[in-house]
Amino acid sequence: MYLVHAHLRPPARGGQLPPDLRAVVYETARPEDGVEHASVHGDASPAPVLGLFLLADSLAQAEVNAAAVCARLLEIHPELSGWTLVRAEAPLLTID
Repeated sequence: MYLVHAHLRPPARGGQLPPDLRAVVYETARPEDGVEHASVHGDASPAPVLGLFLLADSLAQAEVNAAAVCARLLEIHPELSGWTLVRAEAPLLTID
């Protein structure tokens, strides 16, 4: 299982993520996307982050699947009109 962070940019006019975004992710994801869990970090800086835990054969495939889910989200759901996917990638963590 892989954790992928999808960084979202709000529209120029500003905006808030829908309060039910997590449920919308589950509705939008297809079985082949491998989404097991989603979390929304709406107050992340500099922009909101959608955390997706995905089952995939590789990290690269998990990142591709996360980007596909987000592209569908932004395309089909009117409440996300104007939002942009900046990147979808595994977060790099430092270990001390």
